Amino acid sequence: MRILVTCPPMLGQIESFRAIFESRGLELVTPNVVQTLSESELEEILPTVDGWIIGDDPATERVFIAGKAGKLKAVVKWGVGTDNVDFAACKRLGIPVINTPNMFGREVADIALHYLIGLARHTYEIDRGVRAGSWPKPAGISIYGRKAGVIGFGDIGRAVASRLYALGLEVQVYDPYSRNENLPYLFEEFPNGMEHADFLVITCALTPETKEMVNAESIGRMKKGVRIVNVSRGALIDEPALIRALESGQVSAAALDVFEVEPLPMDSPLRRMNQCIFGTHNGSNTVDAVRRASLEAIQRLFGFLDIPTDDDDLKND
Repeated sequence: MRILVTCPPMLGQIESFRAIFESRGLELVTPNVVQTLSESELEEILPTVDGWIIGDDPATERVFIAGKAGKLKAVVKWGVGTDNVDFAACKRLGIPVINTPNMFGREVADIALHYLIGLARHTYEIDRGVRAGSWPKPAGISIYGRKAGVIGFGDIGRAVASRLYALGLEVQVYDPYSRNENLPYLFEEFPNGMEHADFLVITCALTPETKEMVNAESIGRMKKGVRIVNVSRGALIDEPALIRALESGQVSAAALDVFEVEPLPMDSPLRRMNQCIFGTHNGSNTVDAVRRASLEAIQRLFGFLDIPTDDDDLKND
């Protein structure tokens, strides 16, 4: 059997997993992936493999049809987000599919907090200035006693909310599927209450209902000078609306770990926004979290393919 891996964080540690596959007589297929493979690249390679561990690639009906016409028997989406995977197509084609939920809420929450503090204290602006030969001392804002909105209350959102609350912020949670569970947060319907929030942290899944939920209308209802952090999916924000809000000062600054198009195009107007912090869709990428999620993905794929999974080499130490 041949197994394709296209998830960049897992590929970054692939040598530590190679023995798991070789000991079972499996051939690993590890293309060079910066962010994703294209549909045409996947159409070419998928018919030649039996299993696929998916990153953020376009896992569309078109590519699954190509895989099904060949050897493809099962797939696993590495990580939490599944908006790039056509689950309905997999069901129609009889291809087993699953993701690896609840793998790195802590890690993504850590990076969200890192971004929030960076926006509050201008640490990135200071770093850029020192590297350029200057000695800037911008006045930031204290975060204790401030208000923060958190969109999404799954594994990541809960971890973000607990960290913010521990630092003395008031937390407003926006999630239609969650209600007050005797937790010290205010549960609201978005964007109610955002006129009082100093920060907005986006952690929810991308669905047809949440696409571009942060748009001109919702931004207009936010507190002037709000700072926005997005560690989920780029399409949750209407980027042109955000750019206009950054230019007008309605949004003071933004930290974006994700974008509508990734990598961020060189001609994106966002690149002119010096008050912003940019990431590379890398919020979950720690050595520990990648190993944890990768072993989970391997076990789930092996389960689909009837490959033994009870050996010690699949345990996360």
